[in-house]
Amino acid sequence: MRIKNANVYTKNHKFQKKDLVIHNERIVEYVPLNEEEEIIDAAGLYAIPALVDIHFHGAVGHDFCDADEAGLQAIADYEAQNGVLAICPATMSYPEEKLNAIMDMAAAHQNGKGADLVGIHMEGPFINPNKAGAQNAQYLINPDIDMFQRLYERGEGLIKIISIAPELDGAMTFIETYKDIVNISLAHTCADYEVSKKAFSLGARHITHLYNAMPGINHRSPGIIAAAWESGAEAELIADGVHVHPAIVRMTFHTFGAEKIILISDSMRACGLSDGQYELGGQSVTVCGSKAVLTDEPQTIAGSVTCLFDCMRKAVLDMGIPLEQAVRAASENPAKAIGIDADYGTLEAGRYGNVLLVDKNLCIHFIIQKGKIIRRT
Repeated sequence: MRIKNANVYTKNHKFQKKDLVIHNERIVEYVPLNEEEEIIDAAGLYAIPALVDIHFHGAVGHDFCDADEAGLQAIADYEAQNGVLAICPATMSYPEEKLNAIMDMAAAHQNGKGADLVGIHMEGPFINPNKAGAQNAQYLINPDIDMFQRLYERGEGLIKIISIAPELDGAMTFIETYKDIVNISLAHTCADYEVSKKAFSLGARHITHLYNAMPGINHRSPGIIAAAWESGAEAELIADGVHVHPAIVRMTFHTFGAEKIILISDSMRACGLSDGQYELGGQSVTVCGSKAVLTDEPQTIAGSVTCLFDCMRKAVLDMGIPLEQAVRAASENPAKAIGIDADYGTLEAGRYGNVLLVDKNLCIHFIIQKGKIIRRT
């Protein structure tokens, strides 16, 4: 396949008008035109990498924690049709027996169609009950190295990120033990500045859904957010217009830097469906418009109902984030965070030919997966 005349997103994080060639599923350096090639004239369109979501729970009525292969496939199909071609869904806090079933299902999944399952984000149960958010507090425990090792092996190494609260007993030992094996993220925490700085110094390098389920910044008590910034940590950001105010989204891109921001959706099973009653982590959720809350605690947000592409689109069109920065935060940065950037996240030679062709309003015209058109609008 040859994509001609597109404004192509380059390794310099800028757009350049040029051709993009895909051969045997992967992007290749420019080669002379072959009469057997499929040609797409993308004049007036932007070519950006397909997106990578490393933190979401479900969509279209299904949740990753259902441990149901048909449900996972439905999620993968939905994500692919919305521009996300690599997924690293998140677990919720559950007992080990329930998590075992999720690991078994994920390890057995074959990436035959839809978005590729490239990892698992284990969110809980090693988090603080005082910042549980929509996680079920009855299942929360202190970091358990033996339990995690069993789950990691059961999932055949698919766990790429583990979210923990660093102030819990055993957390620092856990960080030192697994820092070179998985990306350790601080989350659902009451940790102060000093504890957070120590966790980052020991090997944590990621922070889960920044600003949510953690102390805010105070000029006399800077807390975990300032510690993350000072330590050069990667920061997940939900730009759905509900979780974080647009002014704070802009401020975060400016302070952390575009190279450290990772846009995520944190979507739950209501994503792609209408308002109503749903479930997340064993708790009832009420969805109205773009907001999902715990039914029994309506002050608590329960994930999002916005897919990653729409979060990126909102960041650009409604929040004033430059397109180049938003694309990087939704593709290259998450791919690097879980170590799949040799295959996903950019349009460099050698990567999969996963390409989105969009117009200036970020409306999708083509979704191309490994050199094949899977959606044409």
